[in-house]
Amino acid sequence: MISIKPMTVVHWPQVSAIYLEGIRTGHATFQQSVPEWNEWDASHLQHSRLVAVEEKTVAGWAALTPVSGRCVYAGVAEISIYVGEQHRGKKIGARLLNALITESERNNIWTLQAGIFPENERSLQLHTKNGFRVIGRRERIGELHGVWRDTILLERRSNVAGK
Repeated sequence: MISIKPMTVVHWPQVSAIYLEGIRTGHATFQQSVPEWNEWDASHLQHSRLVAVEEKTVAGWAALTPVSGRCVYAGVAEISIYVGEQHRGKKIGARLLNALITESERNNIWTLQAGIFPENERSLQLHTKNGFRVIGRRERIGELHGVWRDTILLERRSNVAGK
């Protein structure tokens, strides 16, 4: 049985291990190492931090990062969603994403955005099946291991928040 819960510092060892699995794929993030909790905590919104827990094991996590410090963009956030290797294929990503959308709207986030490597087809499908639309392709937006990479930019506009 999978339950979705608010993420706390207690979850960080398991969350960071899942994050590292994503980093190692080369198709999840430009990040090359897992930050310490304090750095991660400071860079993410204090709300809308979730873990998917199966028994006592964190199977996946999701959180939001503000896109800008300017107040006009206070309702716009970038999404991060990671599912542990051993837990993929169980629809945990969809459960986390739907819970994150609900939680973000409760906190007046009106636009969620995601930057996804084109090679990460499962993540692209997950987002488009859950109300995200492709905005465009950011060509050679960043370098990872000496290779310039593109990302697909997606967004989801809330029908609830920011009205």
